[in-house]
Amino acid sequence: MNANKKYQLDTAENQAFLAELRERLLQFGKKFPAPGGSSYYLGDDGTPWTDRPRETWITSRMVHVYSIGQMLGFEGCAELADAGLKGLKGELHDDASGGWYAGLKADGGILPTKQCYAHAFVILAATSALLAGRPGAKELVEDACKVYDEKFWNEEEGLSCDTWNTEFTELDDYRGLNANMHTVEAFLAAADALGEEKYRVRAGRIIDHVLQWAERNHWRLPEHFSKEWAADLECNKEKPDDPFKPYGATPGHGIEWARLIVQWAVSACNQKSPEFGKCLTVAQNLYNQAVSDAWNCDGAPGIVYTTDWEGKPVVHDRMHWTLAEAINTSAVLFRVTGNEKYKTDYEAFMEYLDTVVVDHVNGSWFHQLNEKNELMGTVWPGKSDLYHAFQATLIPYNVQIGVSIAAAIKSEKNA
Repeated sequence: MNANKKYQLDTAENQAFLAELRERLLQFGKKFPAPGGSSYYLGDDGTPWTDRPRETWITSRMVHVYSIGQMLGFEGCAELADAGLKGLKGELHDDASGGWYAGLKADGGILPTKQCYAHAFVILAATSALLAGRPGAKELVEDACKVYDEKFWNEEEGLSCDTWNTEFTELDDYRGLNANMHTVEAFLAAADALGEEKYRVRAGRIIDHVLQWAERNHWRLPEHFSKEWAADLECNKEKPDDPFKPYGATPGHGIEWARLIVQWAVSACNQKSPEFGKCLTVAQNLYNQAVSDAWNCDGAPGIVYTTDWEGKPVVHDRMHWTLAEAINTSAVLFRVTGNEKYKTDYEAFMEYLDTVVVDHVNGSWFHQLNEKNELMGTVWPGKSDLYHAFQATLIPYNVQIGVSIAAAIKSEKNA
Protein backbone atom coordinates (compact mmCIF):
# COMPACT_ATOMS: atom_id res chain seq x y z
CA MET A 1 0.00 0.00 0.00
CA ASN A 2 1.15 3.53 -0.74
CA ALA A 3 1.68 4.93 2.75
CA ASN A 4 0.60 8.42 1.75
CA LYS A 5 -2.75 7.23 0.47
CA LYS A 6 -3.46 5.72 3.86
CA TYR A 7 -3.51 9.26 5.23
CA GLN A 8 -5.12 11.10 2.33
CA LEU A 9 -8.75 12.16 2.52
CA ASP A 10 -11.14 10.43 0.12
CA THR A 11 -8.90 7.49 -0.70
CA ALA A 12 -10.01 3.89 -0.25
CA GLU A 13 -6.90 3.35 1.87
CA ASN A 14 -7.80 6.14 4.28
CA GLN A 15 -11.37 4.94 4.59
CA ALA A 16 -10.11 1.43 5.33
CA PHE A 17 -7.72 2.79 7.96
CA LEU A 18 -10.50 4.67 9.72
CA ALA A 19 -12.81 1.66 9.55
CA GLU A 20 -10.13 -0.46 11.21
CA LEU A 21 -9.64 2.15 13.95
CA ARG A 22 -13.40 2.37 14.47
CA GLU A 23 -13.82 -1.37 14.95
CA ARG A 24 -10.86 -1.55 17.33
CA LEU A 25 -12.27 1.30 19.41
CA LEU A 26 -15.63 -0.43 19.77
CA GLN A 27 -13.85 -3.60 20.85
CA PHE A 28 -11.64 -1.69 23.28
CA GLY A 29 -14.52 -0.10 25.17
CA LYS A 30 -16.74 -3.13 25.67
CA LYS A 31 -16.03 -3.48 29.41
CA PHE A 32 -17.24 0.00 30.33
CA PRO A 33 -20.59 -0.79 32.05
CA ALA A 34 -20.73 -1.16 35.81
CA PRO A 35 -23.49 -3.45 37.11
CA GLY A 36 -25.78 -0.44 37.51
CA GLY A 37 -25.00 0.85 34.02
CA SER A 38 -22.76 3.81 34.77
CA SER A 39 -19.45 3.83 32.93
CA TYR A 40 -16.21 2.77 34.49
CA TYR A 41 -13.16 4.82 33.57
CA LEU A 42 -11.11 2.64 31.25
CA GLY A 43 -7.43 1.93 31.79
CA ASP A 44 -4.62 1.64 29.30
CA ASP A 45 -5.72 -1.75 27.98
CA GLY A 46 -9.48 -1.21 28.36
CA THR A 47 -9.69 -2.80 31.80
CA PRO A 48 -12.11 -0.83 34.01
CA TRP A 49 -10.54 1.18 36.79
CA THR A 50 -13.13 0.36 39.45
CA ASP A 51 -11.50 2.60 42.06
CA ARG A 52 -12.34 5.76 40.10
CA PRO A 53 -15.69 7.59 40.00
CA ARG A 54 -18.24 6.61 37.36
CA GLU A 55 -19.17 9.91 35.77
CA THR A 56 -22.28 10.97 33.90
CA TRP A 57 -20.43 12.65 31.03
CA ILE A 58 -18.38 9.52 30.35
CA THR A 59 -21.44 7.27 30.54
CA SER A 60 -23.29 9.55 28.13
CA ARG A 61 -20.40 9.51 25.68
CA MET A 62 -20.37 5.71 25.71
CA VAL A 63 -24.11 5.54 25.05
CA HIS A 64 -23.62 7.93 22.12
CA VAL A 65 -20.76 5.84 20.69
CA TYR A 66 -22.41 2.45 21.05
CA SER A 67 -25.74 3.74 19.72
CA ILE A 68 -23.90 4.79 16.57
CA GLY A 69 -22.06 1.47 16.61
CA GLN A 70 -25.39 -0.30 16.53
CA MET A 71 -26.57 1.81 13.59
CA LEU A 72 -23.37 0.86 11.78
CA GLY A 73 -24.15 -2.80 12.34
CA PHE A 74 -21.50 -3.78 14.87
CA GLU A 75 -22.46 -6.83 16.92
CA GLY A 76 -23.03 -6.28 20.63
CA CYS A 77 -23.35 -2.49 20.47
CA ALA A 78 -27.10 -2.45 21.16
CA GLU A 79 -26.61 -4.26 24.46
CA LEU A 80 -23.81 -1.92 25.48
CA ALA A 81 -25.86 1.17 24.60
CA ASP A 82 -28.73 -0.26 26.67
CA ALA A 83 -26.38 -0.87 29.60
CA GLY A 84 -25.34 2.79 29.58
CA LEU A 85 -28.96 3.89 29.25
CA LYS A 86 -29.73 1.85 32.35
CA GLY A 87 -27.17 3.93 34.22
CA LEU A 88 -28.52 7.24 32.92
CA LYS A 89 -32.09 6.30 33.76
CA GLY A 90 -31.10 4.67 37.05
CA GLU A 91 -28.20 5.18 39.40
CA LEU A 92 -26.90 8.42 37.84
CA HIS A 93 -30.31 10.10 37.84
CA ASP A 94 -31.38 12.20 40.81
CA ASP A 95 -34.97 11.16 41.41
CA ALA A 96 -35.37 13.67 44.26
CA SER A 97 -34.10 16.94 42.75
CA GLY A 98 -34.14 16.00 39.07
CA GLY A 99 -31.35 15.92 36.55
CA TRP A 100 -28.15 13.91 36.76
CA TYR A 101 -25.50 13.68 39.41
CA ALA A 102 -21.99 14.54 38.27
CA GLY A 103 -21.33 10.87 38.91
CA LEU A 104 -20.90 8.23 41.57
CA LYS A 105 -17.87 7.54 43.73
CA ALA A 106 -16.33 4.10 43.66
CA ASP A 107 -18.23 3.24 46.85
CA GLY A 108 -21.54 4.37 45.33
CA GLY A 109 -21.64 7.77 47.01
CA ILE A 110 -22.78 10.78 45.01
CA LEU A 111 -20.34 13.17 43.33
CA PRO A 112 -21.70 16.62 44.19
CA THR A 113 -22.98 19.32 41.82
CA LYS A 114 -25.11 19.33 38.69
CA GLN A 115 -23.02 20.15 35.64
CA CYS A 116 -24.18 21.79 32.42
CA TYR A 117 -21.38 19.89 30.65
CA ALA A 118 -22.72 16.53 31.80
CA HIS A 119 -26.34 17.41 31.03
CA ALA A 120 -25.39 18.42 27.49
CA PHE A 121 -23.87 14.99 27.01
CA VAL A 122 -27.02 13.32 28.35
CA ILE A 123 -28.96 15.07 25.56
CA LEU A 124 -26.38 13.91 23.00
CA ALA A 125 -26.56 10.33 24.29
CA ALA A 126 -30.34 10.29 24.39
CA THR A 127 -30.75 11.61 20.85
CA SER A 128 -28.30 9.05 19.46
CA ALA A 129 -30.03 6.26 21.38
CA LEU A 130 -33.39 7.48 20.06
CA LEU A 131 -32.13 7.35 16.48
CA ALA A 132 -30.82 3.85 17.17
CA GLY A 133 -34.26 2.80 18.39
CA ARG A 134 -33.15 1.91 21.90
CA PRO A 135 -35.89 1.27 24.50
CA GLY A 136 -36.42 4.15 26.90
CA ALA A 137 -34.50 6.65 24.78
CA LYS A 138 -37.56 8.79 24.02
CA GLU A 139 -38.34 9.27 27.72
CA LEU A 140 -34.70 10.06 28.41
CA VAL A 141 -34.62 12.72 25.68
CA GLU A 142 -37.75 14.34 27.04
CA ASP A 143 -36.44 14.37 30.60
CA ALA A 144 -32.99 15.65 29.59
CA CYS A 145 -34.35 18.48 27.45
CA LYS A 146 -36.85 19.51 30.13
CA VAL A 147 -34.21 19.67 32.85
CA TYR A 148 -31.78 21.52 30.59
CA ASP A 149 -34.42 24.04 29.50
CA GLU A 150 -35.39 24.76 33.10
CA LYS A 151 -32.01 24.77 34.82
CA PHE A 152 -29.23 25.60 32.37
CA TRP A 153 -30.54 27.58 29.41
CA ASN A 154 -30.82 31.35 29.86
CA GLU A 155 -33.20 32.59 27.18
CA GLU A 156 -32.45 36.25 27.88
CA GLU A 157 -28.69 35.85 27.48
CA GLY A 158 -28.74 33.22 24.77
CA LEU A 159 -26.16 31.22 26.72
CA SER A 160 -26.06 28.47 29.33
CA CYS A 161 -24.92 28.64 32.92
CA ASP A 162 -22.40 26.12 34.20
CA THR A 163 -22.82 24.49 37.62
CA TRP A 164 -25.53 24.11 40.27
CA ASN A 165 -25.30 22.48 43.66
CA THR A 166 -26.68 18.96 43.78
CA GLU A 167 -30.13 20.11 44.92
CA PHE A 168 -30.50 22.73 42.16
CA THR A 169 -30.86 25.50 44.74
CA GLU A 170 -27.56 27.42 44.37
CA LEU A 171 -26.04 28.45 41.04
CA ASP A 172 -22.28 28.95 40.84
CA ASP A 173 -21.09 32.32 39.50
CA TYR A 174 -18.68 30.71 37.05
CA ARG A 175 -19.67 30.66 33.38
CA GLY A 176 -17.76 28.52 30.91
CA LEU A 177 -17.41 28.29 27.15
CA ASN A 178 -16.66 24.56 27.18
CA ALA A 179 -20.12 23.69 28.50
CA ASN A 180 -21.65 25.99 25.91
CA MET A 181 -19.62 24.35 23.15
CA HIS A 182 -20.99 20.92 24.02
CA THR A 183 -24.42 22.50 24.40
CA VAL A 184 -24.19 23.61 20.76
CA GLU A 185 -23.31 20.03 19.82
CA ALA A 186 -26.22 18.68 21.87
CA PHE A 187 -28.71 21.27 20.60
CA LEU A 188 -27.82 20.53 16.97
CA ALA A 189 -28.22 16.82 17.67
CA ALA A 190 -31.60 17.47 19.32
CA ALA A 191 -32.77 19.60 16.39
CA ASP A 192 -31.78 16.85 13.95
CA ALA A 193 -33.22 13.95 15.96
CA LEU A 194 -36.40 15.58 17.27
CA GLY A 195 -37.17 18.04 14.48
CA GLU A 196 -37.42 20.83 17.07
CA GLU A 197 -35.82 23.83 15.40
CA LYS A 198 -35.78 25.89 18.60
CA TYR A 199 -32.62 24.01 19.50
CA ARG A 200 -30.91 25.00 16.26
CA VAL A 201 -31.93 28.61 16.94
CA ARG A 202 -30.44 28.39 20.43
CA ALA A 203 -27.22 26.93 19.06
CA GLY A 204 -27.04 29.91 16.73
CA ARG A 205 -27.48 32.34 19.61
CA ILE A 206 -24.54 30.80 21.45
CA ILE A 207 -22.49 30.94 18.25
CA ASP A 208 -23.33 34.64 17.82
CA HIS A 209 -21.51 35.32 21.09
CA VAL A 210 -18.58 33.13 20.07
CA LEU A 211 -18.17 34.99 16.78
CA GLN A 212 -17.79 38.24 18.70
CA TRP A 213 -15.42 36.85 21.35
CA ALA A 214 -13.28 35.24 18.67
CA GLU A 215 -12.79 38.46 16.75
CA ARG A 216 -12.15 40.55 19.86
CA ASN A 217 -9.47 38.15 21.12
CA HIS A 218 -7.52 37.69 17.88
CA TRP A 219 -9.04 34.25 17.21
CA ARG A 220 -8.01 32.84 20.59
CA LEU A 221 -11.20 32.17 22.48
CA PRO A 222 -11.62 33.00 26.17
CA GLU A 223 -12.76 29.94 28.11
CA HIS A 224 -13.75 31.33 31.51
CA PHE A 225 -16.24 34.06 32.44
CA SER A 226 -17.98 35.72 35.36
CA LYS A 227 -21.73 35.45 35.85
CA GLU A 228 -22.04 38.69 33.83
CA TRP A 229 -20.10 37.01 31.01
CA ALA A 230 -16.98 39.12 31.48
CA ALA A 231 -13.96 37.14 30.29
CA ASP A 232 -11.52 36.05 33.03
CA LEU A 233 -8.31 35.74 31.06
CA GLU A 234 -6.20 34.98 34.15
CA CYS A 235 -8.31 32.09 35.44
CA ASN A 236 -6.19 29.19 36.76
CA LYS A 237 -2.91 30.83 35.83
CA GLU A 238 -1.43 28.98 38.81
CA LYS A 239 -2.90 25.65 37.66
CA PRO A 240 -2.53 25.88 33.89
CA ASP A 241 -3.14 22.19 33.07
CA ASP A 242 -6.54 21.87 34.75
CA PRO A 243 -8.51 19.27 32.74
CA PHE A 244 -11.66 21.38 32.50
CA LYS A 245 -10.58 24.95 33.33
CA PRO A 246 -7.05 25.38 31.94
CA TYR A 247 -5.40 28.79 31.84
CA GLY A 248 -5.18 30.65 28.56
CA ALA A 249 -6.42 29.66 25.13
CA THR A 250 -7.14 26.02 24.32
CA PRO A 251 -6.31 25.52 20.63
CA GLY A 252 -8.28 22.28 20.51
CA HIS A 253 -11.42 24.18 21.45
CA GLY A 254 -10.78 26.80 18.79
CA ILE A 255 -10.57 23.94 16.29
CA GLU A 256 -13.69 22.25 17.65
CA TRP A 257 -15.67 25.50 17.64
CA ALA A 258 -14.68 26.01 14.01
CA ARG A 259 -16.34 22.74 13.04
CA LEU A 260 -19.50 23.37 15.08
CA ILE A 261 -19.85 26.88 13.63
CA VAL A 262 -19.65 25.44 10.11
CA GLN A 263 -22.14 22.68 10.97
CA TRP A 264 -24.63 25.21 12.29
CA ALA A 265 -24.13 27.62 9.38
CA VAL A 266 -24.60 24.91 6.74
CA SER A 267 -27.78 23.74 8.48
CA ALA A 268 -29.28 27.16 9.22
CA CYS A 269 -28.05 29.69 6.63
CA ASN A 270 -28.26 30.30 2.93
CA GLN A 271 -24.70 29.60 1.79
CA LYS A 272 -24.72 32.77 -0.33
CA SER A 273 -25.75 34.94 2.62
CA PRO A 274 -23.46 37.35 4.50
CA GLU A 275 -24.22 35.43 7.70
CA PHE A 276 -22.88 32.20 6.23
CA GLY A 277 -19.83 34.03 4.88
CA LYS A 278 -19.09 35.49 8.30
CA CYS A 279 -19.42 32.13 10.00
CA LEU A 280 -17.10 30.49 7.50
CA THR A 281 -14.54 33.28 7.84
CA VAL A 282 -14.54 33.09 11.64
CA ALA A 283 -14.36 29.29 11.56
CA GLN A 284 -11.33 29.38 9.28
CA ASN A 285 -9.66 32.06 11.39
CA LEU A 286 -10.21 30.06 14.58
CA TYR A 287 -8.85 26.89 13.01
CA ASN A 288 -5.91 28.56 11.28
CA GLN A 289 -4.88 30.50 14.40
CA ALA A 290 -5.05 27.38 16.56
CA VAL A 291 -3.01 25.32 14.11
CA SER A 292 -0.49 28.12 13.65
CA ASP A 293 -0.08 28.55 17.41
CA ALA A 294 -0.13 24.94 18.50
CA TRP A 295 0.79 22.42 15.77
CA ASN A 296 4.48 21.42 15.63
CA CYS A 297 5.31 24.61 17.52
CA ASP A 298 7.94 23.34 19.97
CA GLY A 299 10.28 21.14 17.97
CA ALA A 300 8.18 17.99 17.94
CA PRO A 301 4.96 16.97 16.19
CA GLY A 302 1.65 17.38 17.97
CA ILE A 303 -0.79 20.05 19.12
CA VAL A 304 -0.02 21.67 22.46
CA TYR A 305 -2.79 21.77 25.08
CA THR A 306 -2.79 25.50 25.85
CA THR A 307 -1.19 28.79 24.88
CA ASP A 308 -1.11 32.26 26.38
CA TRP A 309 -2.98 35.14 24.75
CA GLU A 310 -0.11 35.81 22.34
CA GLY A 311 -0.08 32.21 21.14
CA LYS A 312 2.96 31.05 23.09
CA PRO A 313 2.64 27.47 24.42
CA VAL A 314 1.91 27.16 28.14
CA VAL A 315 1.14 23.45 28.58
CA HIS A 316 3.03 21.50 25.94
CA ASP A 317 1.24 18.18 26.52
CA ARG A 318 -0.58 16.64 23.57
CA MET A 319 -4.16 15.52 24.30
CA HIS A 320 -5.72 12.93 22.02
CA TRP A 321 -9.02 14.81 21.80
CA THR A 322 -7.31 17.84 20.26
CA LEU A 323 -5.90 15.73 17.44
CA ALA A 324 -9.31 14.10 16.91
CA GLU A 325 -10.92 17.51 16.50
CA ALA A 326 -8.15 18.66 14.16
CA ILE A 327 -8.80 15.61 11.96
CA ASN A 328 -12.54 16.37 11.94
CA THR A 329 -12.28 20.09 11.29
CA SER A 330 -9.62 19.95 8.60
CA ALA A 331 -11.82 17.51 6.66
CA VAL A 332 -14.96 19.61 7.15
CA LEU A 333 -13.25 22.84 6.09
CA PHE A 334 -11.87 21.15 2.99
CA ARG A 335 -15.34 19.90 2.03
CA VAL A 336 -16.89 23.35 2.49
CA THR A 337 -14.13 25.50 0.96
CA GLY A 338 -12.26 23.16 -1.40
CA ASN A 339 -9.02 24.68 -0.10
CA GLU A 340 -6.25 22.08 -0.50
CA LYS A 341 -4.49 23.44 2.59
CA TYR A 342 -7.04 21.70 4.78
CA LYS A 343 -6.60 18.43 2.92
CA THR A 344 -2.84 18.70 3.44
CA ASP A 345 -3.37 19.37 7.14
CA TYR A 346 -5.63 16.32 7.38
CA GLU A 347 -2.92 14.13 5.87
CA ALA A 348 -0.34 15.41 8.38
CA PHE A 349 -2.71 14.84 11.29
CA MET A 350 -3.50 11.32 10.10
CA GLU A 351 0.17 10.40 9.79
CA TYR A 352 0.84 11.69 13.31
CA LEU A 353 -2.17 9.76 14.57
CA ASP A 354 -0.96 6.48 13.07
CA THR A 355 2.70 6.80 13.97
CA VAL A 356 2.41 8.34 17.43
CA VAL A 357 -1.06 8.52 18.98
CA VAL A 358 -2.77 5.22 18.15
CA ASP A 359 -1.86 2.49 20.63
CA HIS A 360 -1.31 -0.36 18.18
CA VAL A 361 -0.64 -2.79 21.04
CA ASN A 362 -3.41 -2.23 23.59
CA GLY A 363 -5.97 -0.40 21.46
CA SER A 364 -7.57 3.05 21.51
CA TRP A 365 -5.45 6.22 21.42
CA PHE A 366 -2.93 7.48 23.95
CA HIS A 367 -4.84 10.21 25.77
CA GLN A 368 -1.91 12.36 26.93
CA LEU A 369 1.64 12.67 25.65
CA ASN A 370 4.36 15.10 26.71
CA GLU A 371 6.26 17.47 24.42
CA LYS A 372 8.55 14.59 23.41
CA ASN A 373 5.48 12.47 22.62
CA GLU A 374 6.13 10.21 25.60
CA LEU A 375 3.16 8.75 27.47
CA MET A 376 2.09 10.54 30.62
CA GLY A 377 -1.03 10.62 32.79
CA THR A 378 -1.07 13.79 34.87
CA VAL A 379 -4.30 15.12 33.33
CA TRP A 380 -5.78 12.12 31.50
CA PRO A 381 -4.39 8.83 32.80
CA GLY A 382 -5.62 5.72 31.03
CA LYS A 383 -8.15 5.93 28.20
CA SER A 384 -11.35 7.19 29.80
CA ASP A 385 -13.80 6.81 26.89
CA LEU A 386 -14.12 6.55 23.11
CA TYR A 387 -16.05 9.68 22.10
CA HIS A 388 -13.47 11.95 20.45
CA ALA A 389 -11.48 9.18 18.80
CA PHE A 390 -14.59 7.36 17.56
CA GLN A 391 -16.13 10.48 16.04
CA ALA A 392 -12.85 11.21 14.24
CA THR A 393 -13.30 7.95 12.32
CA LEU A 394 -16.69 9.13 11.04
CA ILE A 395 -16.96 12.91 10.75
CA PRO A 396 -14.32 13.27 7.98
CA TYR A 397 -16.59 11.26 5.69
CA ASN A 398 -19.89 12.80 6.75
CA VAL A 399 -20.68 14.70 3.56
CA GLN A 400 -23.89 16.01 5.16
CA ILE A 401 -21.90 18.79 6.81
CA GLY A 402 -24.94 20.40 8.41
CA VAL A 403 -26.23 17.19 10.00
CA SER A 404 -25.07 15.75 13.33
CA ILE A 405 -23.14 12.53 12.92
CA ALA A 406 -25.71 10.15 14.44
CA ALA A 407 -28.55 11.64 12.37
CA ALA A 408 -26.40 11.55 9.24
CA ILE A 409 -25.64 7.85 9.74
CA LYS A 410 -29.32 7.16 10.40
CA SER A 411 -30.33 8.89 7.18
CA GLU A 412 -27.71 6.98 5.19
CA LYS A 413 -29.00 3.68 6.55
CA ASN A 414 -32.56 4.65 5.60
CA ALA A 415 -31.61 5.80 2.09
